Amino acid sequence: MSLPTKEEAKKLLEHHVKDSYQRYHALMVATAMEGYAHEFGEDAHLWFLTGYLHDLDYDEYPETHPARSLEWFRKWGYPEEFIHAVEAHAFGHNGFRTSPDSRLAAALIACDEICGIYYAYQKMNPVPFGEMSVKSIKKRLKSKAFAAKIDRETIYMGCEKLGVSIDDHVANLIRFFGDL
Repeated sequence: MSLPTKEEAKKLLEHHVKDSYQRYHALMVATAMEGYAHEFGEDAHLWFLTGYLHDLDYDEYPETHPARSLEWFRKWGYPEEFIHAVEAHAFGHNGFRTSPDSRLAAALIACDEICGIYYAYQKMNPVPFGEMSVKSIKKRLKSKAFAAKIDRETIYMGCEKLGVSIDDHVANLIRFFGDL
C-alpha cells in the first residue's frame, strides 16, 4: 500500500485545492472518516486520507470530478480500496456509476455531504462542533431550505450502507469533531 503521510497529503491538498472552504471540508470529512475507522477497527490512516483527498481535483476540474484525481491516485500507487471509495462517492454525478461496495466507500458517502450541514450550522450559530446537539443538526438536515445544495438522500443512503442510523451518525460526528 502506497499512501502519503498526513503532512505529504496536506502539501498535496494545498497544491491542488486553493479554496479555503474546500480545504476545511477535506479536514472535516477526514476527521469523520478517521473516527469511524476507530469505531470499526479499520485502518485509521487509510480512512483519514480517503476523506482528506476525496475531492483533490474538485477545485481544478469540477465538471469531471473525480476523474483526474482517480488517474493521479492510480499513477501514485494508492490502494484499490481508496480509489474505489473516491470513485463511488461520485455515484450519479459526472457520469460515475460505481456502487459503494465497501465499508470505506459507504463511510465516505455518509460523511461527505453531511459535513456541509455542520459547517453551515456553525456559520449561523457559532458553537463548537463538539457542543452541537443531535436535535439541532437533525432539524437542519430535515429542512430542505437549509444548506439547500446538500444532497440529503446521499447521506441517508451512505448511513444505510454503513449500517448506522441517522441519529447515531449525527451523534458520532459531533463526538468525532470534538473541538475541530
